[in-house]
Amino acid sequence: MEISHIEHIGIAVNSLDEAIPFYENILGLKCYKTEEIHDQKVKTAFFMAGQTKIELLEPTSPDSPVARFIEKRGTGLHHLAYAVNNVEEALDELEEKGVQLIDKKGRKGAEGLNIGFLHPKATMGVLTEVCSK
Repeated sequence: MEISHIEHIGIAVNSLDEAIPFYENILGLKCYKTEEIHDQKVKTAFFMAGQTKIELLEPTSPDSPVARFIEKRGTGLHHLAYAVNNVEEALDELEEKGVQLIDKKGRKGAEGLNIGFLHPKATMGVLTEVCSK
């Protein structure tokens, strides 16, 4: 598995309507896309900070993973996503190396990416995502 770059940083928020103005008006970033991912029960908003994307995540249901995260830990840094050539191959390789996975197979994520998550217990407490086009 080869990581080419940090694909994005995911930040859990209670409300995109409240969070987007901070990123635009205070930090000077521009939201270039919003998207709802129905199967993950989340709405996303994307910003570019140099070469790195910031992804804001708003839960759309109280039983979504992001809602449970916010309930347990509060808003803030949710995950770090790394770009790889092939999510399926990366997940297979990580599993072979004994890494605990949340996703054993890739699934569709925002912006049409294939994604897979590694369990934070295996990554020093950081929810980690691998993704590919």
